[in-house]
Amino acid sequence: MSEDGDPHTGGCLCGAVRYEVHGPLRGIVDCHCTMCRRLHGAFGAHSKARKAHVKIVEDRGLKWYATSARVRRGFCSECGTNLFWEPAHQDATGIVAGSLDQPTRLVRIGQVFTAEKADFVDLAEGVPTFAGSSAGALDNDHV
Repeated sequence: MSEDGDPHTGGCLCGAVRYEVHGPLRGIVDCHCTMCRRLHGAFGAHSKARKAHVKIVEDRGLKWYATSARVRRGFCSECGTNLFWEPAHQDATGIVAGSLDQPTRLVRIGQVFTAEKADFVDLAEGVPTFAGSSAGALDNDHV
Protein backbone atom coordinates (compact mmCIF):
# COMPACT_ATOMS: atom_id res chain seq x y z
CA MET A 1 0.00 0.00 0.00
CA SER A 2 1.13 3.53 -0.59
CA GLU A 3 1.75 5.94 2.28
CA ASP A 4 -1.82 7.25 2.00
CA GLY A 5 -3.33 3.74 2.25
CA ASP A 6 -4.23 3.43 -1.43
CA PRO A 7 -2.94 0.44 -3.40
CA HIS A 8 0.09 0.82 -5.62
CA THR A 9 -0.98 0.51 -9.26
CA GLY A 10 0.77 -0.26 -12.49
CA GLY A 11 0.52 -1.81 -15.89
CA CYS A 12 1.88 -2.17 -19.37
CA LEU A 13 2.49 0.41 -22.07
CA CYS A 14 -0.78 -0.18 -23.95
CA GLY A 15 -3.15 -0.77 -21.00
CA ALA A 16 -3.96 -4.41 -21.81
CA VAL A 17 -2.57 -5.35 -18.37
CA ARG A 18 -3.25 -3.37 -15.20
CA TYR A 19 -2.64 -4.41 -11.61
CA GLU A 20 -2.94 -3.23 -8.02
CA VAL A 21 -0.82 -4.12 -5.01
CA HIS A 22 -2.82 -4.21 -1.76
CA GLY A 23 0.07 -4.58 0.64
CA PRO A 24 3.68 -3.57 1.14
CA LEU A 25 6.20 -3.47 -1.68
CA ARG A 26 9.83 -4.39 -1.13
CA GLY A 27 12.44 -1.81 -2.10
CA ILE A 28 13.99 -2.01 -5.56
CA VAL A 29 16.63 -4.62 -6.34
CA ASP A 30 18.58 -4.28 -9.58
CA CYS A 31 19.15 -7.71 -11.11
CA HIS A 32 22.06 -7.98 -13.55
CA CYS A 33 21.58 -11.65 -14.47
CA THR A 34 21.83 -12.63 -18.12
CA MET A 35 18.04 -13.13 -18.42
CA CYS A 36 17.24 -9.69 -16.98
CA ARG A 37 19.87 -8.10 -19.23
CA ARG A 38 18.20 -9.62 -22.27
CA LEU A 39 14.64 -8.84 -21.12
CA HIS A 40 15.23 -5.25 -20.00
CA GLY A 41 18.18 -4.09 -22.09
CA ALA A 42 20.71 -3.60 -19.27
CA PHE A 43 19.35 -4.86 -15.93
CA GLY A 44 15.97 -5.46 -14.31
CA ALA A 45 14.81 -3.17 -11.52
CA HIS A 46 12.35 -5.19 -9.43
CA SER A 47 10.14 -4.71 -6.41
CA LYS A 48 8.27 -7.60 -4.80
CA ALA A 49 4.95 -8.27 -3.03
CA ARG A 50 3.16 -11.29 -1.62
CA LYS A 51 1.19 -13.12 -4.32
CA ALA A 52 -2.08 -12.61 -2.43
CA HIS A 53 -1.51 -8.82 -2.45
CA VAL A 54 -1.23 -8.56 -6.24
CA LYS A 55 -4.59 -8.15 -7.97
CA ILE A 56 -4.77 -8.19 -11.78
CA VAL A 57 -7.54 -5.77 -12.77
CA GLU A 58 -7.05 -6.00 -16.57
CA ASP A 59 -5.58 -9.19 -18.01
CA ARG A 60 -6.53 -9.31 -21.70
CA GLY A 61 -2.84 -9.09 -22.69
CA LEU A 62 -1.27 -11.00 -19.79
CA LYS A 63 0.78 -14.04 -20.78
CA TRP A 64 3.20 -16.10 -18.72
CA TYR A 65 6.46 -17.60 -19.95
CA ALA A 66 8.38 -20.21 -17.94
CA THR A 67 12.05 -19.22 -18.14
CA SER A 68 12.94 -22.26 -16.02
CA ALA A 69 11.28 -24.91 -13.88
CA ARG A 70 11.59 -22.49 -10.94
CA VAL A 71 10.50 -19.15 -12.45
CA ARG A 72 7.87 -17.75 -14.76
CA ARG A 73 7.66 -14.22 -16.15
CA GLY A 74 4.53 -12.24 -16.93
CA PHE A 75 4.36 -9.85 -19.87
CA CYS A 76 1.84 -8.12 -22.12
CA SER A 77 1.33 -10.06 -25.34
CA GLU A 78 0.01 -6.93 -27.06
CA CYS A 79 2.79 -4.38 -26.42
CA GLY A 80 5.58 -6.60 -25.04
CA THR A 81 6.00 -4.90 -21.66
CA ASN A 82 7.73 -7.07 -19.05
CA LEU A 83 5.72 -6.91 -15.82
CA PHE A 84 6.28 -9.79 -13.40
CA TRP A 85 8.83 -12.32 -12.19
CA GLU A 86 7.29 -15.13 -10.17
CA PRO A 87 9.41 -17.75 -8.41
CA ALA A 88 7.63 -21.05 -7.78
CA HIS A 89 9.33 -21.53 -4.40
CA GLN A 90 8.26 -18.20 -2.83
CA ASP A 91 4.94 -16.64 -1.85
CA ALA A 92 5.94 -13.57 -3.81
CA THR A 93 5.58 -11.87 -7.17
CA GLY A 94 8.43 -9.77 -8.46
CA ILE A 95 7.18 -6.59 -10.08
CA VAL A 96 9.17 -4.76 -12.75
CA ALA A 97 9.64 -1.38 -11.08
CA GLY A 98 9.23 0.61 -14.29
CA SER A 99 5.68 -0.75 -14.68
CA LEU A 100 4.56 0.86 -11.40
CA ASP A 101 2.65 4.12 -11.62
CA GLN A 102 4.45 7.08 -10.08
CA PRO A 103 5.13 8.08 -7.43
CA THR A 104 6.36 4.79 -5.97
CA ARG A 105 8.41 6.25 -3.09
CA LEU A 106 10.58 3.13 -3.30
CA VAL A 107 14.38 3.16 -3.03
CA ARG A 108 17.06 0.84 -4.37
CA ILE A 109 18.09 -1.62 -1.65
CA GLY A 110 20.40 -3.98 -3.53
CA GLN A 111 22.15 -5.11 -6.69
CA VAL A 112 22.28 -8.84 -7.46
CA PHE A 113 24.05 -11.08 -9.98
CA THR A 114 26.58 -8.33 -10.55
CA ALA A 115 29.10 -10.92 -11.80
CA GLU A 116 26.90 -11.12 -14.92
CA LYS A 117 26.39 -7.37 -15.41
CA ALA A 118 26.78 -5.74 -18.81
CA ASP A 119 30.18 -4.14 -19.34
CA PHE A 120 28.57 -0.76 -20.06
CA VAL A 121 26.73 -0.58 -16.70
CA ASP A 122 28.21 1.08 -13.62
CA LEU A 123 26.96 -0.18 -10.27
CA ALA A 124 25.41 2.28 -7.81
CA GLU A 125 27.75 3.22 -4.98
CA GLY A 126 26.66 2.68 -1.40
CA VAL A 127 24.10 -0.01 -2.27
CA PRO A 128 24.58 -3.62 -1.09
CA THR A 129 26.01 -5.66 -3.95
CA PHE A 130 26.03 -9.43 -4.49
CA ALA A 131 27.92 -11.36 -7.17
CA GLY A 132 24.96 -13.80 -7.28
CA SER A 133 21.70 -14.01 -5.35
CA SER A 134 21.22 -11.99 -2.17
CA ALA A 135 19.98 -15.26 -0.60
CA GLY A 136 17.45 -13.37 1.52
CA ALA A 137 20.00 -10.93 2.98
CA LEU A 138 18.07 -7.79 1.97
CA ASP A 139 15.22 -6.23 3.97
CA ASN A 140 11.85 -7.76 3.07
CA ASP A 141 13.52 -10.04 0.52
CA HIS A 142 10.87 -12.67 1.26
CA VAL A 143 7.93 -10.23 1.41
